[in-house]
Amino acid sequence: QVQLVASGGGLVQAGGSLRLSCAPSKRTVSRYAMGWFRQAPGKKRESVAAISWAGENTFYADSVKGRFTISKDNAKNTVYLQMNNLTPDDTAVYTCAASPYYSTTDRLLDPNMYDSWSQGSQVTVSS
Repeated sequence: QVQLVASGGGLVQAGGSLRLSCAPSKRTVSRYAMGWFRQAPGKKRESVAAISWAGENTFYADSVKGRFTISKDNAKNTVYLQMNNLTPDDTAVYTCAASPYYSTTDRLLDPNMYDSWSQGSQVTVSS
């Protein structure tokens, strides 16, 4: 397991953008597949996006395709979630996670593939 620190949440108006960041402590992000998940009040946790350990494969939930982009910057040891055209439905607590598996498939959208989780970062989108 690895310790992860997520940051970048906040309050934004509908149509705006935010970028979330996630960095592991004492490990390098290049060693892990990474994912972003979110949970809205009263709802189950859902997958948002994932990126394979080499960064060559990315996967998205249908609800965020075309609006969110997950990326890795190995030089900065950070994974990002760029969120554009936000809507109130995107309001949730977002967490990042690290997977020990070298998967390159959309199985990376399954939270069971992850064994390390960050604290949550609140994203609130006002209408």
